Amino acid sequence: MTTRWSGSRKMRLSKSKNFDVIVVGAGIAGIRAAIKAGEAGCSVLLLSGGPIFSGSSFYPGTWGLGLIGPESPADEEDLVQSILKVGCGMADEKLVRSFVSGIGPAISEIKGMGIRLKEAKKQNEKDFIPCFDHKHRAWHGILFESAKEVFSKRLSELTVEQMPFSELLEITKRDGQITGGVVFQKGKGIQWFGCKALVLATGGYGGLFERRLTTNDVTGMGQWLGLQSGCTLINMEFMQMMPGYVTPCSKTIFNEKAFRFVSLYGQEGNNLLEKFPNQWEILIERSTHGPFTSRLPSREVDFALVKEGEVKVEYQPEIRNHMPEFIKTYFDWLWEQKHLTIDDEVTISMFAHAANGGIRIREDASTEVKGLFACGEVTGGMHGADRLGGLSTANGLVFGGRAGKSAADYAKRTGVDQTKYCYFDFWEIPKREIIRKGMQTIMTGAAMVVREGKALTNAVESIDTLMERCIQKPTTDPKAAAASRRLWGQLHLARAILQAELLRSESRGSHYRKDFPELSANFGRRIQICWREGGFRVGFEPQEFERREIG
Repeated sequence: MTTRWSGSRKMRLSKSKNFDVIVVGAGIAGIRAAIKAGEAGCSVLLLSGGPIFSGSSFYPGTWGLGLIGPESPADEEDLVQSILKVGCGMADEKLVRSFVSGIGPAISEIKGMGIRLKEAKKQNEKDFIPCFDHKHRAWHGILFESAKEVFSKRLSELTVEQMPFSELLEITKRDGQITGGVVFQKGKGIQWFGCKALVLATGGYGGLFERRLTTNDVTGMGQWLGLQSGCTLINMEFMQMMPGYVTPCSKTIFNEKAFRFVSLYGQEGNNLLEKFPNQWEILIERSTHGPFTSRLPSREVDFALVKEGEVKVEYQPEIRNHMPEFIKTYFDWLWEQKHLTIDDEVTISMFAHAANGGIRIREDASTEVKGLFACGEVTGGMHGADRLGGLSTANGLVFGGRAGKSAADYAKRTGVDQTKYCYFDFWEIPKREIIRKGMQTIMTGAAMVVREGKALTNAVESIDTLMERCIQKPTTDPKAAAASRRLWGQLHLARAILQAELLRSESRGSHYRKDFPELSANFGRRIQICWREGGFRVGFEPQEFERREIG
């Protein structure tokens, strides 16, 4: 790679290598996309911010990859209607139908590859009813090690070049069409790789928050880069907030099925739910879903967790005497991986977990930008205000496969861009970690479980103040330039999310407004975020946008 300064900050990057398809992200969705594109005969570059097999799909603080699908073709319509109902009108029905029809074939495909799936011995136990669902589905658990072994072998058989610990900093275009990506690779600096098609599979935006049940490579940069490139973001105000361990093994997911067997105590030893005469009914209902929702009376459990900050969990004797299979699997995993037992003292709190919204895609995983595709948690539209348990993995399998195939098809009919170099704006922001921690504190305070208009308005203003502190200074340090780009994108994404939460002045699914605690028919439309003329606009679809310049 050769570089040359142009002016004070711009550096000319020669093209390091050309690929048919670049896939960014190496969770379930990204790996599926890379394999599909490789099987179509394309040359593929697979980038990952962490190791290959990373992101939320392979998060070490969770006890497995739950996966659901329709029990039979006859069950597909019921699953579609359940997704639409649980999504509170915020899911795209056309996308949902396409999604559901693809789950069965995707599961059959990975089984055919040799990936072992855990099957329930007691499938009819109520704990195997998916989160927020009303009936049993076809339930599976993808075994991590089996998936890694099979996928690794397949990637090595194909023309897929793997580049772990690498981050996409900028998507390059020419005449409205994708031409490549500027990438920071640990130990090798910043390079420009050409491609005919690019797939974003970068996961959610947990990195915007202090407490999060995600790995550090889940930063939200995929959403920001998609937005900058001309994509639309949809449903960004809907994010799952989950209970997780604070001690003794921080950032481990708490199994919600156990709620019906616990008592919850505050730091002063008080029973947090003693004011509710029906506290056991509330805990039983809370055991039917992992993430917070404003739709159900069980939300009082989450409000108590938020108010107290950290809560002590005490298991009742009944759980030891009559432990359901689903919960036993969880405690077996806790012992094997964390060396914890049911008798260890545990404190829990609320953590940011998974995004229900993201880049708007079509059924074939294409976006509004020529040559740009997206899949997995970076996308939105197939879920809604709440999401059924097990559908995140299904989303990655279905749309990951489609994104890889669609990107390959697009690449085959697209010529190689002959541009030999690009210009990259090379700058750094001083005191980045202080600013990033400030952003995370703001988002944790205003955009977690309990949201309120004044707090959200103050949060937007506070983000603006942080952005004013982001003085961009020329640098020759690739690592500093990459970290600064990431921070810049995160600040703008955080601001857009806060504005969407402020605009939705009602409570709907995972979005709860303390000042507007009820569902409102006036807000039964999706909020979308678009990039127009150097600024983003936040508004209800399709045309009502409020202009927001970002400078």
